[in-house]
Amino acid sequence: MATKLPLQTSNNVNVAKAAAAASRGGKTIEEMYQKKSQLEHILLRPDTYIGSIEKHTQTLWVYENEEMVNRPVTYVPGLYKIFDEILVNAADNKQRDPKMDSVKVVIDVAQNLISVCNSGDGVPVEIHQEEGVYVPEMIFGHLLTSSNYNDNEKKTTGGRNGYGAKLTNIFSTEFTIETADGKRQKQYKQVFENNMGKKSEPVITKCSKSDNWTKVSFKPDLGKFGMTHLEDDVVALMSKRVFDIAGCLGKTVKVELNGKRIPIKSFTDYVDLYLTAANKSRTEPLPRMVEKVNDRWEVCVSISEGQFQQVSFVNSIATIKGGTHVDYVTSQITNYIVGIVNKKNKTANVKAHNVKNHLWVFVNSLIDNPAFDSQTKETLTLRQSSFGSKCELSEDILKKVAKSGVVENLLSWATFKQSKDLKKSDGTKTDRVQVEKLEDANKAGGKESQRCTLILTEGDSAKALAMAGMAVVGRDYYGVFPLRGKLLNVREATTTQITNNKEIENIKKILGLKQNMVYENVNSLRYGHMMIMTDQDHDGSHIKGLLINFIHSFWPTLLKVPSFLVEFITPIVKATRKNEVLSFYSMPEYESWKESLSGNATGWTIKYYKGLGTSTSKEGKEYFGNLDIHKKDFVWEDEQDGEAIELAFSKKKIEARKNWLSHFEPGTHLDQKQQKISFSDFVNKELILFSMADLQRSIPSMVDGLKPGQRKILFCSFKRNFTKEAKVAQFSGYVSEHSAYHHGEQSLAGTIIGMAQDYVGSNNINLLQPNGQFGTRNMGGKDAASPRYIFTKLSSATRVLFPKDDDVLLNYLNEDGQKIEPTWYMPIIPTVLVNGSEGIGTGWSTFIPNYNPRDIVANIRRLLNGESMVAMDPWYRNFKGTIEKTASKEGGSTYTITGVYEEIDETIIRVTELPIRRWSEDYKQFLEALKTNNNTPYFQSVKAYNDDRSVDFELHLSEENMMMARQEGILKMLKLTTTIATTNMHLFDENNLIKKYASPEQIVEEFFQLRLQYYEKRKRVILENLELELLKLENKVKFILGVVSGEIIVNNRKKSELVQELGQKGFTPFPKKGKPVEAAVAGATDSAEEESEETSGVPGSRSTFISGSEYDYLLSLAIATLTLEKVQELCGERDKMEKAVEDMKKATPRSLWFRDLESLDAELDKLDQEDAEAEKEIEKAQKKLRAKAGAPKGGKAAAPRKQAPKKTTKAASSSAMEIGDNVVEVAKPKGRQGAKKKAPAAAPADVKADDDEMMDLAQRLAQYNFGSTSENPSKAAISLNDDDDDVVVEVAAPAKGGRKPAAASKTVKPPAAPRKRGPAASKKQPAAEVVTVSPEKKVRKMRSSPFNKKSSSVLGRLANKEGEEESTETVAVETSSRPKRANRKQMKYVLSDSESENDSEFDDIEDDEYDE
Repeated sequence: MATKLPLQTSNNVNVAKAAAAASRGGKTIEEMYQKKSQLEHILLRPDTYIGSIEKHTQTLWVYENEEMVNRPVTYVPGLYKIFDEILVNAADNKQRDPKMDSVKVVIDVAQNLISVCNSGDGVPVEIHQEEGVYVPEMIFGHLLTSSNYNDNEKKTTGGRNGYGAKLTNIFSTEFTIETADGKRQKQYKQVFENNMGKKSEPVITKCSKSDNWTKVSFKPDLGKFGMTHLEDDVVALMSKRVFDIAGCLGKTVKVELNGKRIPIKSFTDYVDLYLTAANKSRTEPLPRMVEKVNDRWEVCVSISEGQFQQVSFVNSIATIKGGTHVDYVTSQITNYIVGIVNKKNKTANVKAHNVKNHLWVFVNSLIDNPAFDSQTKETLTLRQSSFGSKCELSEDILKKVAKSGVVENLLSWATFKQSKDLKKSDGTKTDRVQVEKLEDANKAGGKESQRCTLILTEGDSAKALAMAGMAVVGRDYYGVFPLRGKLLNVREATTTQITNNKEIENIKKILGLKQNMVYENVNSLRYGHMMIMTDQDHDGSHIKGLLINFIHSFWPTLLKVPSFLVEFITPIVKATRKNEVLSFYSMPEYESWKESLSGNATGWTIKYYKGLGTSTSKEGKEYFGNLDIHKKDFVWEDEQDGEAIELAFSKKKIEARKNWLSHFEPGTHLDQKQQKISFSDFVNKELILFSMADLQRSIPSMVDGLKPGQRKILFCSFKRNFTKEAKVAQFSGYVSEHSAYHHGEQSLAGTIIGMAQDYVGSNNINLLQPNGQFGTRNMGGKDAASPRYIFTKLSSATRVLFPKDDDVLLNYLNEDGQKIEPTWYMPIIPTVLVNGSEGIGTGWSTFIPNYNPRDIVANIRRLLNGESMVAMDPWYRNFKGTIEKTASKEGGSTYTITGVYEEIDETIIRVTELPIRRWSEDYKQFLEALKTNNNTPYFQSVKAYNDDRSVDFELHLSEENMMMARQEGILKMLKLTTTIATTNMHLFDENNLIKKYASPEQIVEEFFQLRLQYYEKRKRVILENLELELLKLENKVKFILGVVSGEIIVNNRKKSELVQELGQKGFTPFPKKGKPVEAAVAGATDSAEEESEETSGVPGSRSTFISGSEYDYLLSLAIATLTLEKVQELCGERDKMEKAVEDMKKATPRSLWFRDLESLDAELDKLDQEDAEAEKEIEKAQKKLRAKAGAPKGGKAAAPRKQAPKKTTKAASSSAMEIGDNVVEVAKPKGRQGAKKKAPAAAPADVKADDDEMMDLAQRLAQYNFGSTSENPSKAAISLNDDDDDVVVEVAAPAKGGRKPAAASKTVKPPAAPRKRGPAASKKQPAAEVVTVSPEKKVRKMRSSPFNKKSSSVLGRLANKEGEEESTETVAVETSSRPKRANRKQMKYVLSDSESENDSEFDDIEDDEYDE
């Protein structure tokens, strides 16, 4: 069969037949559908095997004239390939026989002959038993034969598919194989001709044992490549390829070309050929960074200009298009450089591919069983994991690359690209622009454009105000555009951020700004002036600063143009009296005026203008009618102005900014009376106020651990006596109203939720109760319900941490004429360590981990006892893992937090705890996405048995993967470790100065000294008020005796005469306080009791005394008190008060602190017990679930961990509610309701109740548990002594019928004339004198009792008891029946119960009061 003979050529088989068929004028079925042999197919479709056989022109590196040259080369890829196959075979022999030491290549153009000879083991000269031919003939003359078919054997040779040299044979007119097999002492020679179609018989001769070599000579069939001779370009390309082999094989192999040894002894020498050639066109030589990573990898890196270049080899094969090996090396370099460039220029936004374009990489590698994209082997496709070796570049070469100039090139490129991108949003000077919400000036963009002013307002409401002003100044020269919030800080933004920012694009379009333009004047702009109109608050200042920063960053010369940038200021406060209106443009200016009023503040109405939206359209027209007052020009004085702007907004100035803020002096403000404002003055006197406010919002205080928002929430919780739950959304509104909170209520609700969260990793002691879904560890709190669905109230532990006794000692702030939260609260332990904190502000950031409250308490006790503290480690409530110190240094310590796992068996791992702040949902996604090196899922299944409080993952994996995990380390593989550090603990100290703390012990030490001072203050103030109360009791006794004896006549006399007489008789005056200046000026409408908490008890509040009120505490006594029984009772009270004074004198600040710590210990014990019970319930539920699911029960081995420290203080909501019902505030209602019931007129019962009550009072006073602020400053300290027992004593009267009195109290709750309350009640008293005295006394005690949310002082109670100082809230109880005291003794225990009918009734009343 002629067509089957392998010696036939493709032309004989196909061309002749095609001609014959054509001559017949048709094709048969056999002619249309043909089957070809392998050889025929290769000759017919050569491009499948050796690449194209047509000439191609391509720019390549070639070797000619003894140098590398990069030039256009015309060559036939197929011809180049058949030469390369023989050359790679020779190089492969080095891998088979390391003793190989030479490769000789001859390219004889004249004879069209190419030969490649290599030393080393020759081809075995032996007959193949299965094929029946000699091995040399089989591998060089039979297709699909190879020694590389065993893929289980790792080989680093170039051959793979069994074509190789056979392709060279097929495309040659003559092909000769010669080999010397020293092992068999045989030399072999065989000649193939006519495209492997004809072969000679092999000639076998003897050779010496030392003869080992192989030589292949061939004459390419040039006709098949469309050539007549070996052209110069092809020869140059082949010569370059011989140099490649020399570079790959290195110094152990001598490579010769045409009898001349190639002077290349290493890969580095080879790389130098390229760099030397490239340097000819450069003024500076290219850098060269070389690293021989290991025996299989050599890497050299240089720089390229804008286009990635690579020269790479895999097992001596030139991968001219690169591949995975080049990507592997290059990615390490690019990732390293990306980090450096983006750190140097935060806005560069350089990506890995950008870096790659600036690199020239040379790679010489040996790879196991390489796979390529085709037989031409131009691109390696093998995955990195299958390389058989690693090439991890050292830090040294990476640093050298970074210093080679590539970073500078990239920075220059980034700057150029940014400029080019930013130009896309350039504006132009045109009459019309289409921008949403723009109210364009009629003359903008025209001949008079330089006279036009663009007003940029803060939001749409401010735009409305500006539009009202347009009615005054007209629309021809004024345009208005509202900004949406704060402008981007362009100095630190990426080009993408800037180009995608619609606000910036609009401003450029409206003004006609062009990127990179240097403006000496405004003639080329659409507007000649830009006016900034923002709120007069800190955020408004920030917006001004950001706009100034925007112009300074891109067009600094514009700021030097006179009056280009101006601002429009509006009053922040207006004071009105009749037709007189005073406007104040800064708070210091207003404060100064207020001070000047002294006591003459009557008649002034104060209105605060926090936003431009507060002003009416009428006022807007007034503002624009007086532009000279409201318009201020920014002026550029010198380069210090530019430096000031950079100081405020550049990240490069972090340290300078810290220094700037550290030197801030309170009271600093910008004088708004100046017509011109320099940029440096704006930054240093106005913008610094925003920076300080931002810092204070972000960094907590060392004293109470709270940020201002949290402190406002706590303040309002105490003010509201927040013991009955309310919706978070409603409470946030209350906080916003009562604490002058000026930000979004959504943010406030988020803060409330954060203070109530109690899952692992949040709070150790949550100050608020989470009654509802406040978020879990499943999503790190992000799964909290909407604020309108969830409820909260004070936690029982909160008042233990922040005793009511200290409230009167605090320095309360004032805003908008109302007293708000104090500078800081004074807890009994440093709560900043209990719940930790983190935040980022201007210049500083902070991170403080949580610590165990019991550890803190123990250290404070040590300090109280004069002992040294014990070092504390972070601790998180209910965390079951371990927290271990791993490093300590001067600035702080580093800790490793480890979760918990156990190996159930060889294929199951159970994870039962995650590191702090690694949330269950995220972790589950991580587990499911985890892959092996083969890109297959690591786990066969991931089963979750978690709930809202605990973690429980069951991971099923193969034994092989389990082994891999153990080798890598299960903790590492499962990412069950994280680190935290105490190296960034920044806090505001007691003086409101930012300070860095190196350890928690340092915080405790500083807190201890301050807290001890406040215990001394507490003792002093309480003692003063007890003595004051004692003096008042003595005066009352003296007065009643005087009236009874007739020495003092009260009836039918003028009050002024009585006051004069009492003064002459030596009675001590106790005048009432009037409103402080702030309240008088502001026209405050708060009730008297609200004032008593907010102002009266506040040291230093500027209050005045009401003339003629000095003896109201005596003259307002009810008639029923002028009895012998009353005198006896008062004498008893006086004796007990004397004892209380003595006891307080004996107490020390340290003993007071010890008592508070004991109270906290008791609270922590309760919470620990609740946690333990909750944990048992969880374990029980999980066991049931796992048993139901058939999960494994036992574990093989658990990850080693320490026993978690004893849990502390964070109550579950249910138990906390029980505790909460026993606190002071909850007990109060019962007394209040009880006051409304009628009691039998049983004198003995009444008297006995009185006695019991006073006995309880004495006990209470002896324990120094006092209440909150009172109305009269002289009484304030006594108010500190109220607590639950106090309430029980005074108001424990009623036992039955609570509901009805509650309804009555609601009815009379609205404000009424309080002063009539005493007499009105007295009219109802029975005739029996004893009975009358008792109820009268009871009623007064109830009136001023601590049921009042705002003032629960002992002093207030006593004062109201005498009918002299009443409040709006006391009226609520005024009309109730008083004489129900006989039941009081029976109800004492009821008042302390967790829930009662009276509780709920009183709670309803309280809600109504605060909903008004």
